[in-house]
Amino acid sequence: MRVFVISDMEGVAGITKWEQVDGGEPLYEEGRRLYTEEINAAVRGAYSAGATEVVVMDCHGAGKGWTFNSLIPEALDERCEWVVQREWTEYTRFLEDGCDAALFIAMHAKAGTRDGVLSHTVSGTEWRELKFNGTSVGETGINAALCGTWDCPVLLVTGDRATCAEGRALLGDGLTTVVVKEGFGRYSARHISPARARERVEAGVVTALSNLQAVKPYDPGTPCVIEVELSSPDATEPYRFRHGVELKGESTIVSSAATWWEAWKQFYF
Repeated sequence: MRVFVISDMEGVAGITKWEQVDGGEPLYEEGRRLYTEEINAAVRGAYSAGATEVVVMDCHGAGKGWTFNSLIPEALDERCEWVVQREWTEYTRFLEDGCDAALFIAMHAKAGTRDGVLSHTVSGTEWRELKFNGTSVGETGINAALCGTWDCPVLLVTGDRATCAEGRALLGDGLTTVVVKEGFGRYSARHISPARARERVEAGVVTALSNLQAVKPYDPGTPCVIEVELSSPDATEPYRFRHGVELKGESTIVSSAATWWEAWKQFYF
């Protein structure tokens, strides 16, 4: 069983402030340790459930040289391998070669979620709303669509309560979720201890991988229209002359293509 662990940083137990996830900030090193150990819990669970290969892909944009590179390599479970990308959604080889399941660790809620800890979508300030064929999604949806392009189901989402609810709403009740904190706003939350969070993540992975058919691979639909509402007309400038991308109103861009992957590549890369 080949398992893809896709991780972000904002959904870790113990993380509430931007300073814990921004590369170079004094609190960032604490965040990195907490992050790496939750990923290790997922790796342990995967191997306990019968995984033969586990690849971890860090999807957290920490800034500077830490973007997609926030893991602490020497602290990572030695049985897994990990990917460092230059651009988010760039690495697809593991999916292309055939992957049995994806696990989303430490995810955060989409932009505009009031009780989502450090909630945002792609950009902390520029992206206000993202829709796939009219369905509002966040980064869980983006990563799920990426996996679904190669028929890989997402079986687990961990993070705060709002993020887990967002995942179930998109992917269905067969999705296993692990809540490690509950947000009371964007910068406040009630957490369980990191040790308990890791235990729950590990157990959640075992449960999730016990049924590889519990969740269907996510397909936003074909053809696919991706719509992004940006913060201002200025934010649309980089996309104005890209093939397949149109401007809608003052600050919304629309990318249309036969498949989600084609529509995504038209404006994101």
